[in-house]
Amino acid sequence: MARHNAKHERRKQSTERKAPARKIAKAVKPEEQAQYCRKIKTFLQMAARKQINQKELAQKCHSRRNPSAYQSAVAQLLKEGVILESRQNYKLCNQEESFKAETVRLAGNFGFIRDENGTEHFVPGKYLLGSMTGDKVLARSIVSRSGSPEAEIISILEETAQARLSGVIVATEYGLCFLSGVAGTPLHIDYHQSTPYKIGDKVLAEVISRGSRHMEHVVKIVLNFGSSDSAENCMKARIAELDIPVEFTESVKKEAFKVSAVGVTEFDVQDRQDFRKEVIFTIDGAHTKDMDDAVSVSRNPETGIYTLGVHIADVSHYVRPNSPLDGEAFRRGTSIYYANEVIPMLPKQLSNGICSLNPGENRLTLSAVMKISPEGDLLEYEFCKAVICSRVKGVYDECNQILDNTASPEIQEKYADVRESLFLLSELTDKLEHVRQLRGAPELESTESALILDENGQCIGLSPINRGRSERIVEACMLCANEAAAKLARKNQFPLVYRVHESPAPERIANLKELLHKLTQTEQLWNPEEVEPADIQKILNNAREEIYFPVINAMTLRAMAKAKYSEKPLGHFGLALADYAHFTSPIRRYPDLTVHRIISDFLDGADRNWLIKRYQKFTENSAQRSSDTEIRAVQLEREADACYAAEYMQSHVGEVFHGIITSVVEFGLYITLDNMAEGLLHIHDLPDGEYETEEGWYIRNALTGTEYKLGDEIEVICTKADVSSGHIDLALS
Repeated sequence: MARHNAKHERRKQSTERKAPARKIAKAVKPEEQAQYCRKIKTFLQMAARKQINQKELAQKCHSRRNPSAYQSAVAQLLKEGVILESRQNYKLCNQEESFKAETVRLAGNFGFIRDENGTEHFVPGKYLLGSMTGDKVLARSIVSRSGSPEAEIISILEETAQARLSGVIVATEYGLCFLSGVAGTPLHIDYHQSTPYKIGDKVLAEVISRGSRHMEHVVKIVLNFGSSDSAENCMKARIAELDIPVEFTESVKKEAFKVSAVGVTEFDVQDRQDFRKEVIFTIDGAHTKDMDDAVSVSRNPETGIYTLGVHIADVSHYVRPNSPLDGEAFRRGTSIYYANEVIPMLPKQLSNGICSLNPGENRLTLSAVMKISPEGDLLEYEFCKAVICSRVKGVYDECNQILDNTASPEIQEKYADVRESLFLLSELTDKLEHVRQLRGAPELESTESALILDENGQCIGLSPINRGRSERIVEACMLCANEAAAKLARKNQFPLVYRVHESPAPERIANLKELLHKLTQTEQLWNPEEVEPADIQKILNNAREEIYFPVINAMTLRAMAKAKYSEKPLGHFGLALADYAHFTSPIRRYPDLTVHRIISDFLDGADRNWLIKRYQKFTENSAQRSSDTEIRAVQLEREADACYAAEYMQSHVGEVFHGIITSVVEFGLYITLDNMAEGLLHIHDLPDGEYETEEGWYIRNALTGTEYKLGDEIEVICTKADVSSGHIDLALS
């Protein structure tokens, strides 16, 4: 013990003796650093494309004369992406081939980076260089198989301040380690810096030491959420990893209480259209509390022209620009719904209170009043600030029962005031859907399933999501209002955030065409370079009654571009519309709130030049942020579906299921079961043999000729369900 103390004292004294030297270290002069930058670039240019060893380059530059200036110059050039470092060698970066970007998402064995123009590039896992979300990187494009931009990271210019991963504590030959879906292999844990953990815990880890690959990172455990067999725990960890805000700050809550406490006053309604005597009502899910859209309808008996009113909560009246509420809404971008949980964009005082169109209560709206021809064409549209009083909180299931004449007397009585309007809306919906079909808009089916949870929040079942008649009514009305909002902006040439869906990449359409030919044995006549929405519509309509329709639906979905938000009116391929925006959900989507704010100013008399000056840059920022937060929300919701499905399947391990092969990859078959869960039948779990694979189409046993093909029905056994990853393993029955 004495020896240890003496040694500690000597270290302390040594440290104290060295301290003054650090204090008097010379500051690097900019001109000296710049001189070394020029030398480094000159020698690397002379080496052409060859690399120069670090020591050799330092000698060439006479770094000993001023080591600090030389090292500062190297660091600057690396950060700027002018030079690259690889295995203790330097080389000059080819600026024409490379570009700067930011790592924006990681998922499994791949990731995405976004360049300075806002374009996202897919990066295969082996080209990520251990990059974490938020890193500034240097990358170059590589050949893409999908048609979408792909790249490899060639240098990490600047590491993010806080790199976090969620995962599970697992036992290895080296002791307890951290396993994340990103790294793919267990990572070492610095247990001295970590919060307590044990095998099987779902945790959040922070990267404290980096390697050149994700598997080489070292982490510390910062949060422990409990058993990884709980889907609820797994989602809490993922939410923390994605840094999604759950709680509202005190300033935001204070403002929410303040604006909601006042209620709707006579002053608020003075200059608004008064629709309180109109038959207006909402239609939502039974448990919905944030009701932001209501509808009304009438028809001229002489002309047959319909007047459709879509009345949307005037959230922009309460959420003012640059306020704490607005800043928080912008940061969140969207409400996130998963399982039986919601992470709202706005505090409940607004989302469930003053902004929700509750029945029997005066509410402020931004209303779209549209004239629609007897054939279903949009003839005229007018937007106005209004006040409404909803007659009834309609529920999808109950409205469907009214429409198919199966409703009980109690339900009939509840909807007595709106029954006529409901049937008239159903009639109008037929006209609107017919026009949509004539435009050639493809009707893709949802591949999502509803989760059935018990009182403890555990998944006890899965069921397909079926769209009833009233769901289609609401969809048709909202589509009409969204189109009108975009038309208003285009016509008057003021800025807006548009919902855009670009044409699919020709490479993806070519792959789809080839797979369709193999699956259906029919030739597709359209040109992948000039595909139209009507071509996609025809594919789906021809296959809708076939057993392999789910496969074609999934293949078509994968071929489509991803819808996003943009300040440019690029059109919507999936709806076959030139003008489209999101206007109808400002309680839960920031782009809708942006659209409301701009239209509101336009209605107040703002001219085009003023609107451009005020909103041009804002619409760019809002569109980008809205796209980013939507991607994050969709990612979380899909992962939740997978985790909860695996939680359900844990109690069904060993059971036999019927399914259909919906995807063929190099390492196996993805199978969608009749209960809507999806699992993997790995190629290693197929019967003994020599297997050949045509990715996307089949896996064949070369010895026996047995073939497992896309679209085939198959009987399988569930062998494992891992809640943390959401993976379900299958074997042949």
